[in-house]
Amino acid sequence: MSRHTALIVRNSGKAIIIRDGRLLAIRHTGQDGDWFSLPGGGQEPGETVLDALQRECIEELGVSVVPGQLRLVREYIGANHEFSREDGDFHQIDFMFECELNGDLPGAQPTSPDERQIGVEWIPLATLPASLLFPKELRKLLAEGLDGLSTAYLGDVN
Repeated sequence: MSRHTALIVRNSGKAIIIRDGRLLAIRHTGQDGDWFSLPGGGQEPGETVLDALQRECIEELGVSVVPGQLRLVREYIGANHEFSREDGDFHQIDFMFECELNGDLPGAQPTSPDERQIGVEWIPLATLPASLLFPKELRKLLAEGLDGLSTAYLGDVN
């Protein structure tokens, strides 16, 4: 049985942070090895998506962010993807914003990291297509940087 409640759609705010040709990502560990995601996470009742983005970045990075333009919107309907055994009843909509760090990462301590979070890493954009960054659609899109990227709906992708 999945750890998610059936038939709930959850919004999530995610940070796209690119500096010096590298993407800031959260490293997670799981049964199949390590993988990466953008910083950020689920919206709680009573908070805006940008409030959720700020809170989650402090929890995962130990540093707040300055949100910029909304760049990408992605849905994840778990039943449609390879992790359907674990996430079959999970539906999340990610709002991905271009962000800047509001401070320095060295020495920063996450205040409440995700259960499977094991680190924070800068991934060179050139290596993104071969990385284990999720959702997979980001690997190619962000490898080219944010220049020329307009707001786009990615659909139901992992």
